[in-house]
Amino acid sequence: MSMISLPLPRIRSDVLSVEQALAYRRSHRSFKDEPLSINDISQILWAAYGLSMPIKGFLTCPSAGATYPLELYLVVGTEDVELSDGEFLEPGSYRYLPKYHALAYVKPGHIKEKIYRACLSQKWVLQAKANIVIAADYGRTTQYYGERGIRYVVLEAGHCAQNIYLEATGLGLGAVAIGAFDDDELGEATGLREEVQPIYVVAVGIPRHRYFISENTLQEHLRMKRRRKGLV
Repeated sequence: MSMISLPLPRIRSDVLSVEQALAYRRSHRSFKDEPLSINDISQILWAAYGLSMPIKGFLTCPSAGATYPLELYLVVGTEDVELSDGEFLEPGSYRYLPKYHALAYVKPGHIKEKIYRACLSQKWVLQAKANIVIAADYGRTTQYYGERGIRYVVLEAGHCAQNIYLEATGLGLGAVAIGAFDDDELGEATGLREEVQPIYVVAVGIPRHRYFISENTLQEHLRMKRRRKGLV
């Protein structure tokens, strides 16, 4: 299994504040036909489930008992992700390795169309330049928490997806979370191990239209709603 080191993550940005990213975050279902950069992919994967406290191995998502059951897989097509030397990431699926901030090439080939069909032919899966499959080995958490651990794993997947949304927004990109898919078909297409089950797919690309709202617009709207409700 070949591995690819990603550009090292950045933890400082002058682009958007957290508050702005929250305000501008939307689900985008229409993307431009332009590649993403490997730097963007690096930042998104780190934000989603990257190493944030090396001494203890803690990641960017809260995890019940620090069991970290999630596994992230990046699925790209031909010329979807541009490398620093002008070449492109080979099409196929890659597993993200938080410990090394690297990608492991899991399944080469043109599998993006299979992911599209597994996701019930939602066209934004094909339009997006990266599809991130959030999967989980439930046993890592349920061995400590029993059946309740299933809930904890699903909650963690939600945290992870929101991290992707916010980082994508901060980078000027767009994302949409997808929960409608055939589990077995998606798992087979991505190359998931038998004990790993897909939970979520997040499609990422350059949105055709970005969303913005000013602080004044938001505040004035809330003032109006309060006046109508008779609130002080």
